Amino acid sequence: MAAAAQIMDHPRVHITDFEARVGTRYTAETLAVLQHKCPHAQFVWLMGADNLAQFHLWRDWQEIMARVPVGVLARPGDRIEARTAKAAQVFKKARLQPKQSRQLSRVEAPAWAFANIPMREISSTDLRKNGAWPKA
Repeated sequence: MAAAAQIMDHPRVHITDFEARVGTRYTAETLAVLQHKCPHAQFVWLMGADNLAQFHLWRDWQEIMARVPVGVLARPGDRIEARTAKAAQVFKKARLQPKQSRQLSRVEAPAWAFANIPMREISSTDLRKNGAWPKA
């Protein structure tokens, strides 16, 4: 928590231990509680393309897609695998065109968009392990 708060200083980002306080373990559970507690908020789930490739293995993954719009951020080497993943195929009709990706916070779920972003070779796992957060 302290490390996250040190590197993320933005007025629209709040670092919390929400999951620990409400006792949720899985993303779908956490989203359900968040939506219940904040009924007027419009949530968007962001994940790396590497997660989309195996998203169908997550508990209640279809519920996550049905609850919130999902932004899939390109990762080095995972673009094609992610776009052909089971979740991408099941929710093929819910995929937004690239120019529509900025509208994710304004559309109803299910909706998802694939966003090409600047590539960095380091993984989030390595960042957490090393505590070395690269500057933009």
